[in-house]
Order: sequence, then structure tokens, then C-alpha cells
Amino acid sequence: MTHQILVVEDDPAHARMLKTLIADWGYEVVLADDGDTGVEQVKSRSFDIVLLDMKMKRLSGMEALSQILEYNPSLPVVMMTAYSSVDTAVEALKIGAYDYLTKPLDFDRLKLTIERILERIFLQSENQHLKERLKSTALHHNILGKSPAMAALLDTLNMVAPTDANVLVTGESGTGKELAAAALHDNSPRKDQPFVRINCAAITPTLLESELFGHAKGAFTGADKKRKGKFLLAHKGSILLDEIGEMTLPMQVKLLRVLQEKEITPVGSDENISVDVRVIAATNRDLKAMATQGTFRQDLFFRLNVVTVTIPPLRERPEDIPELVLHFLAQFSKKNRREIKGVAPDAMDAMIRYAWPGNVRELMNAVERAVVLARTDYITRTDLPFGQADELETPDRAHGAGHLENTPLSRIEKQAILSTYAAADGNKSETARRLGITRKTLLKKLKQYGKDK
Repeated sequence: MTHQILVVEDDPAHARMLKTLIADWGYEVVLADDGDTGVEQVKSRSFDIVLLDMKMKRLSGMEALSQILEYNPSLPVVMMTAYSSVDTAVEALKIGAYDYLTKPLDFDRLKLTIERILERIFLQSENQHLKERLKSTALHHNILGKSPAMAALLDTLNMVAPTDANVLVTGESGTGKELAAAALHDNSPRKDQPFVRINCAAITPTLLESELFGHAKGAFTGADKKRKGKFLLAHKGSILLDEIGEMTLPMQVKLLRVLQEKEITPVGSDENISVDVRVIAATNRDLKAMATQGTFRQDLFFRLNVVTVTIPPLRERPEDIPELVLHFLAQFSKKNRREIKGVAPDAMDAMIRYAWPGNVRELMNAVERAVVLARTDYITRTDLPFGQADELETPDRAHGAGHLENTPLSRIEKQAILSTYAAADGNKSETARRLGITRKTLLKKLKQYGKDK
């Protein structure tokens, strides 16, 4: 980037000489023939430095300096003055000039002055950048992990949280999508207002509309009184629509209207109620693919997907596993009144090597189980709920896809089924759908693997 320097000088010969000299140093120079034109130039475009003559015919250097600093107090202005007006130049420093140079100009000093000013501007920019980075580390959240993937995630959350944009949080089951959503709300201007969560998959389609938008008294059997919905409860705050991919198409139409019109209509009512809610949606499904297939409305997808935040699976950040293990160890030791002092090296190594198809949620459950069942003061390899064979079943990390040809087909099948089963959070119908097999076949396999309960 070429730095821009404005030279305000009413002596045409001196002005041309300065332009030639400074341009030769690699800067772009703009000339102004008096104080008033100099002020107009500052207001019309951006400059890095202004060289301002003290004595000019129409508008003096002092008056021009005042107007320039009034318009842009951060713009460095260097006064050019004769020996006879040094006292005036000192006065200029008092009202905000960066420096002054006496005529005839010492060109070496002029060059050094320009370089020092630009260096100062660079340092200010660096300091601002550092402040922004420090601000990002101050993001209030409960998300653990210092891996590059998690650092990038926190950086994105820090950028998105203060805005009012709708956010789509994606990631496999158990990765912590709800924690990310909470971090978005807790670091937003809405943090002192309600944060309402609803799992769209946990409520039947017939009841979801009432849960989201409320209902009037007598709207349906059992509706013996008027009831507020989640959107109204979240007014001025944020709402997390978890498992948004499970929402039916008719319900998607009604949600789209709310996002467009910013008003809800309770079931059984003709009243339209305005709501101010930031929507955070979460899913472990590929909504873009679903939109292409016609199982999710494309217009709703774009409404929700203003910004996408993707939580990386645990297998892609094994360096975070020790921190997570020790955190859960302390948490569950206290909860279960056990004095577990630590984790044996081979147990920690096994946990780092395991693929964790159920992600952090599976790790958390494994640590609590180990805390409860540990027979010594340390969690050992035998306290973990997976065996050596399970550690080997991590083709992504332990073997690599290129070595599958040496893996028994039965083992690959078992891993595919159990990983998908865990990723689907134990939902058998969803697991069968993802694997492209019948539910009957899945049940048979799960029974074979001891997972039929």
C-alpha cells in the first residue's frame, strides 16, 4: 500500500520540489495551493500525513490546522515554518500538530519525520489488533479445548456473538452445539434477556407449533388456558432451535413466516404478536443437502444460515482430550464423592487413541463411569468402557483409510454401525436411515454387538 501525503503550500515552486522529492521516496503526493484547499482535500479523501505551510494568503496554516484537526483529530500534521515564526509553530504543537520543520527544510529530517509517523501509525494498528485478540480471549464461555480447531471456533464465536445475525450451529451429536449457542447469547447485547432452548425432535409435530408460538384457551383438547410459546418467552433475547433438521415441512413454513414477519400467531388465535428474538438453530444433519433433496425448505435454510458455526468432532482434536478428561474427572469425583487422584498413563493414552464417535458427551459419560467403578485412586485402562479392539477401530486416525483392505469386513461393519448409532444419539430409526439398512437388520446387528438395550 502506498502512503498518501498531502502538501499544503502556496509557493508553487516549493510545492513542486517537495512533490518530486517525496514521490521519489515512494509516497503518493497530493498538492493543495492554500489552507482552504488543503482542508477540502482532507475532507474529500484519506491521507496518512499532512505537510502544512504556516503562512498562506487565503487561509493561514494555524487556521487550516484547527479545521483539519476538528475534522480528523488522528491525522498527523507537520507544520512548515520559517525561523521567524517558530514561536507560532510551538503554538501549533499545543493545539495538536504532530511536529514542525523550519524552512529551508532539512530533507533528511523531513524523510525521517515521515518514516517515524508512519511507523507510529503501524504500531497503533498493531496495538489495536492485539487488543482485539485479547478481547477474543475474554469471550465468556464454558467450552474446553485449546487445539487450533477450537481456537478458530472461539474466534468465530467472538466475532459473531455481538451481532444480531441468525446463526446455524452444526456438528455431530455430542460435540457441544448447545454450549456454542449459549456462548453466542452470553456474549451478545441480549445477554441479560432470556435464552430459551427447545429440542424440535423431542416434541411431536402436532405439539411443536403450540410449544413455539403458544395457544389460546380452548384451541384444542386440553388447552384449558392461554399459554405463551417459546418465542414469546424469548422476546428481546435468543432462542435455540435444537435439532432443526427434524422439523416437518409444514412447521418449517410457519417458522419461515415468523422469521420474515417477526410476529407469531398462537394456535387457535387470530392475534398477531410482534417478537424480537435472535434465532440460533442447531443440527447434526446436512441442511444444505436436505434442501437440495426437498426435505428442508431452501428459503428457511438461507434465513437460518446467515452465519454457520461448525463444531469439530473430538476425533479431529485429540490434543484436547487430556484437558477434557481432567475436567470431567474433577467434576465427577466431587459429584460421586470419590477421591480419584488421576488417570494412569495407559488409560489416558487409550482415551487419546479412541475415536469417540459420540464425541465429548461419550467421553464425559466414560469418565463418570470410570470414576464410579475405579477400584484404585487412579483410573486405569480396565476402568474404561471400550477395549483394545475398539482402539484399533479408528481407521481415520490409527490406520488411515488406505489400510482398510487389511481390516476384516466384520470389524468395518461393526464400526460403521456403532459409530453411526452413537452419532445418531441412539436413535435406531435415524441410524438405519443413515446406513441405508432396514430397522430390522439394525436391531439384529445391535443385538449381536450387545447394544440391544
